[in-house]
Amino acid sequence: MMPMTTHQKHLESERDTQLFAGELSLFLRPGMILILKGDLGAGKSTFARALINALSNPKSSFDIPSPTFALVQTYDITRIPVAHVDLYRTTSEAEIQELGLADLATSHLLIIEWPHPIVEDLGNAKLVIEFSGTGNSRDVEIVAYGGCAGLVSRLLKVDKFLSDRGWQKAERQFLDGDASSRRYERLKLGQSKAILMDMPRKADGPPVKDGKPYSAIAHLAEGLRSVVAVNEYLVEQGYAAPEIIESDIGAGFALIDDFGDALYGRMRANGADMALPMQAAVDVLASMANQSWPAHITMRDQSIYNLPSYDTEAQLIEVDLLTSWYFPHIKAKSIVNNAAEEFLQLWKNILGFTSTGKPVWVLRDFHSPNLIWRPEQSGLKKVGLIDTQDALLGHSAYDLVSLLQDARIDISIEEEASLYAYYVERRQSTGSFNSDDFARTYAVLGAQRATKILGIFARLAKRDGKLAYLKNLPRVSLYLERNLRHPALADLRRWYTNTLPEAIGLNT
Repeated sequence: MMPMTTHQKHLESERDTQLFAGELSLFLRPGMILILKGDLGAGKSTFARALINALSNPKSSFDIPSPTFALVQTYDITRIPVAHVDLYRTTSEAEIQELGLADLATSHLLIIEWPHPIVEDLGNAKLVIEFSGTGNSRDVEIVAYGGCAGLVSRLLKVDKFLSDRGWQKAERQFLDGDASSRRYERLKLGQSKAILMDMPRKADGPPVKDGKPYSAIAHLAEGLRSVVAVNEYLVEQGYAAPEIIESDIGAGFALIDDFGDALYGRMRANGADMALPMQAAVDVLASMANQSWPAHITMRDQSIYNLPSYDTEAQLIEVDLLTSWYFPHIKAKSIVNNAAEEFLQLWKNILGFTSTGKPVWVLRDFHSPNLIWRPEQSGLKKVGLIDTQDALLGHSAYDLVSLLQDARIDISIEEEASLYAYYVERRQSTGSFNSDDFARTYAVLGAQRATKILGIFARLAKRDGKLAYLKNLPRVSLYLERNLRHPALADLRRWYTNTLPEAIGLNT
């Protein structure tokens, strides 16, 4: 039997109904089904329209007609695809089946009014919302099933967190979290602004090696504590990570500074001149490379947060994503064992070049989705740093590769070379720096990162249904091929050429 939770809510007015719909919209995603019950005039249509409107771009304007006669009205310009269904006029199961609801249930959020028993067989993530009452005052019973069982509980916990801190009346807006499992909202209360980070502690995934899950081997953050620890220390050192305004680490909630919308990726997509922002980002990395970074941080509550090292085990489990996910995505079959073993041995032979006597904090995702331009600030604070929770100790070349070989946007060879030269100049001006050793490590880490990302994007498509990431594969392949030109990677390049040429742009 599917997990089930129940909650009652009283709505005093039509405005309360609209606010409830807006709040619920912040938690919804494709594949969920909302079943709306209640008598004529109970508020189902009011709620459905408010929900669709809340899922739309605030700047967009479009009609939200009743689907009474069309039976199904779809919306693909909303934040997530929506199908609004009214089964009042249907007379048979065959008629309902012809509507294609089973297919829509996999790709859209389904909002169903006047449900027929057949819809109970659709999907396993359902919310049944029943309205009762007269006038504008309504009582609502919410029953959550399957994949939605935790949604209502989380919604209530967010409400309590905000209410306890005086933000219960804030305007709330969904904020995109990219590929992340974390959830974000933009809050505005009078003249005050903040970002709500909703990051419950993740359950361990299945064991993949030596009884340990992937996240443990790759040293991925498991909860909000890492965000609080890393951000607070970065701020202390003069870098522009969002300050933690309020937090409940156990519950997985934090209010953090809102750095605005000038994300590097968005700016570049809009045709902005990126010369100064990119140079400023390189300045941040050069500055970080010349500091001493601790492996242990004392937090406000006097507990100790330990940063792991970017060790060979973590690097190898990351490149293994290529053989586990990208290879079958491209070849439509699994890789043979001896080819996979040779692949890992070749990586073991070169990963020693990434060790360093002076490890720095590596943020791991120092790239366009996580950098925010703040031209009104001065010095290093011009570059806002977000998504810092997976920081660990490693080689300074890694984050430079992340920036200059961005998986989501095109960085030309000329731009990469110019900014790379600028970084080297900055490093050489402040102390001893071996440019040849750094160039080799940059190539090794660039190849390692590109290999990992090919696997991650294939995994996102296959496992999570996020097909949009596949469009980035050719770009990442070009980066990989470029890095493999370094003489230190000649043997590895031969493996790709002979075993998986598609990964470096050959035979495609």
